[in-house]
Amino acid sequence: MFAVNPALSGLLNRTSSILIQENCQAYVVGGFVRDRLLNRETEDIDIAVNGDALIMAQKIAGAIDGRYVLLDETNKVTRVVVIVDEKPYYLDFISFVGIIEDDLARRDFTIDAMAVELRGLLSGLFQVIDPFAGGSDLKTKLVRAVSPLIFQNDAARLLRAARLAAELGFKIEPTTERLLQQNCQLAQHVPGERVREELLRLLAVRGAADWMRYLDWLGLLLVIIPELGVMKDVEQPKEHCWNVFDHSLETVAAVELMLRENNWKHVTSDILSVTLWSDEIKQYFDEEVSTGSNRRQLLRLAGLLHDIAKPSTKTVEETGKVRFLGHGKDGATIAKEILQRLRFSSKEINLVENLVYHHLRPAQMSNEGLPSSRAIYRYFRDTEGAGLDILFLALADYLATHGPRLDVVEWQQHNQLISYVYHEHLKQQEKTLPVKLIDGHDIIDALGLSPGPVIGKLLTEVHEAQAAGEVNSRDEAISLVIKLMENRHCGVVC
Repeated sequence: MFAVNPALSGLLNRTSSILIQENCQAYVVGGFVRDRLLNRETEDIDIAVNGDALIMAQKIAGAIDGRYVLLDETNKVTRVVVIVDEKPYYLDFISFVGIIEDDLARRDFTIDAMAVELRGLLSGLFQVIDPFAGGSDLKTKLVRAVSPLIFQNDAARLLRAARLAAELGFKIEPTTERLLQQNCQLAQHVPGERVREELLRLLAVRGAADWMRYLDWLGLLLVIIPELGVMKDVEQPKEHCWNVFDHSLETVAAVELMLRENNWKHVTSDILSVTLWSDEIKQYFDEEVSTGSNRRQLLRLAGLLHDIAKPSTKTVEETGKVRFLGHGKDGATIAKEILQRLRFSSKEINLVENLVYHHLRPAQMSNEGLPSSRAIYRYFRDTEGAGLDILFLALADYLATHGPRLDVVEWQQHNQLISYVYHEHLKQQEKTLPVKLIDGHDIIDALGLSPGPVIGKLLTEVHEAQAAGEVNSRDEAISLVIKLMENRHCGVVC
């Protein structure tokens, strides 16, 4: 039940030896105990010591070639990060005074309020210390508060409750649910970094859209992202099944469907037979963006935020037509402000901002049939490495617009457009990436120009023409540059 892999066993044995030498009693607590009882692998180990955790961790870090990280000097919480066989392990140390049961009483949920003596764990002779019946709650799959005060002591536990339930496939016990609702406003005091971490982990689970809706029911979603609140009262044109808020949540669910991670109750999964997908695309969305995030999670987040500016841009014309002019551009600004407040990284912010800004662009490319090669080139140039993400957001947005009223023929046509844009882009990459027809020095030599911004503009035009198949050699590229310069007074370049 508590078997650990050899690498971790070695780390814990060396750690235990040092603590014994220091006459320090130690217990493995929290998530490690929970996860081992559930037969889940974990690289995070919490160790409570009845001594100075800061001093103990420093000694242990030096003895096991680990990196010491101070997490909370006041409460004596620290971390030792160790890499074994290219795999990181995180040993978190915290001090306790008195008996271990007193430490467990200060923890958040019963399933995390269990402990095992470290020496007993390694010898195989141990008992699980479980004063709050956490083992019973593991069996019944419940997240239960240790005490009514846990959220007042640490408001981040409000979000952690939902995240734990989501990751473990548990339910939150009814009394604890009521505590969450009663204390939901405390979430506004949670540091942005901790909100970001919990939100990203929720966005990584299967059924993330349902968990976003559950957060809203608990009263937490609008506390951490109050900008979403006004979306609930904004109705949309008749082709939409839902108001702006519900449409945004359904877009998150549709993103999960498009990424082949979950079904969506409003359509059958066979609609995916016409949808863009490949092993390369799967790997693309698996790419890490920043620590703790990948393209999948941030695509879901963009789905939640893509219409965030619709309330502020809504107008009704004399004919009764509802418009949301500029909501992509304004929404990108709002999304950026939200993510900055929640301490997302610059890479994460730039990606989501880009997705929100351009989420209508794919549909706009089809106004007059299939887009031209130049239009496709400009699309991928302007979207700065997020072109494929935006195509998938556009598909999810389309699904969440029509929902159960989806016209399969129109859906097929929409997918033909998306697929055409993507595959034409791949062809353009094959043409342009391996071959550089000319550079800035060629332009300067051929036309007698001086270095300056105009050179970059001319190279951009050449690259675009090359991608469109209009120029294929150095001579043709130089001829194009000469022609562009002859027309410069018409505003083609300068």
